[in-house]
Amino acid sequence: MEALNDGIVAVNDAFWGYLLIPFLILLALYFTVRSGVVQVRLLPEMFRVLGGQPPTAADGKKAISAFQAFAISAASRVGTGNIVGVATAIALGGPGAVFWMWAMALLVGSAAFVESTLAQLFKVRERTGFRGGPAYYMQHGLGARWMGLVFAVVITVTFGFIFNSVQTNSIADAIAGSVEVAGAAPAAWLSWAIGLGLVALTAGVIFGGVRRIAHVAQLLVPFMALLYLLLGIAVVVLNAGEIPRVLSDIVQSAFGVQEFVAGGIGAAIVQGMRRGMFSNEAGLGSAPNAAATAAVSHPVKQGLVQTLGVYFDTLLVCSITAFIVLVADPSYGTREGASLTQASLEANLGGWSVHALTIILFLLAFTSVLGNYYYGESNLKFMSASPSVLTGYRALVLVMVFLGAVAPLDLVWTMADVFQGVMATINLIALVPLAGIAFLLLKDYTAQRRQGLDPVFTRDRLPGVPGVQVWEGEEERPAGRLDRE
Repeated sequence: MEALNDGIVAVNDAFWGYLLIPFLILLALYFTVRSGVVQVRLLPEMFRVLGGQPPTAADGKKAISAFQAFAISAASRVGTGNIVGVATAIALGGPGAVFWMWAMALLVGSAAFVESTLAQLFKVRERTGFRGGPAYYMQHGLGARWMGLVFAVVITVTFGFIFNSVQTNSIADAIAGSVEVAGAAPAAWLSWAIGLGLVALTAGVIFGGVRRIAHVAQLLVPFMALLYLLLGIAVVVLNAGEIPRVLSDIVQSAFGVQEFVAGGIGAAIVQGMRRGMFSNEAGLGSAPNAAATAAVSHPVKQGLVQTLGVYFDTLLVCSITAFIVLVADPSYGTREGASLTQASLEANLGGWSVHALTIILFLLAFTSVLGNYYYGESNLKFMSASPSVLTGYRALVLVMVFLGAVAPLDLVWTMADVFQGVMATINLIALVPLAGIAFLLLKDYTAQRRQGLDPVFTRDRLPGVPGVQVWEGEEERPAGRLDRE
């Protein structure tokens, strides 16, 4: 089993390092230039549109707001990878990995904008609001339902099943670690009890539909981010004198001026970019599924909101982990990344901080389970409208939540890495011919903003674009016409 895992890891490393990451970087550079650096230029606008109020859905209740859609995507993005993954990147790539993680986030924000704007344009209506994502813009935008079906299968397996088992495994490990720090040996039944408890919590949310998922995410995501931010600030304040050294290490290691690990600058670039891509998910095709749920007056609004989500994940949450780890001046070159975060917290704040980190990991992982589940649900509905199929999917998710808490998952995590790489490749291929539509929408949006308007889109503004399923003009005011270039 170990030999199989090592073989898959080697092939997957080559696939990500030589194909997927370069492909994403080239596309993101193109998107950045074509959009006029939208990910930086419209940063104030991202905060403005985040507070928009949604209209009433077809069932008479409030539709999903821009902030709730942001919270759903953040729930999936901000997971244990922000603590474990970032620490591992530093352990393997040195402090320079943090610099390249930041650089990757700033660059791929343009890809996040394009994919989420397209998800909004090609979304479909349902009783509680809207749903959509890459599978939907592959079918309605490209006319390639077969491509959408392949994508839908891959993302449902990856997020709905495999990633959820990994998240609950992290919860079980964190709780067991807290028990040990408290001076007790974890009982054999502990993981089973944790698994059953997580099944009950997850079932209570996912059987309530996307609204309940959005409401739970809306409550927990800001809370967990604030809690982790406070811990990070406490560590930084206690080590204020170390900050200049940490920043110097990050910059020098990023450009090979000071070596920390074998491989030098190459290791820093690869680990930083790959872990950053894993963390913020820009271009992977996952966040657009959440973006499509929002009821907004213009597709660009949710594109901007999801770009802000990339910054929230990488520039805020991942940076907190980086500073917690680096102020401890750790050793490098090993795979014991997660222990770096725990050791630094315990050394600076005492044993209680390990328990606080367990609470944070629980919130991070549990909200990721909810976000991951919804991505699977949205794509399952793309494949089949049968209520019994959805019920079966929910049951399988609960089974994987339980198994994740009680089973070792090294091979499962490796397979998830492979599936996610395939998913990202399919999505990026679809973005190439569709990106021009996103830029037309951006042009329309900025033109309306220059007139002092709150932008509104109706599909007659893009008469040459087929496949748009909604945007009939039910928004609060009529719109003019935008001719394609």
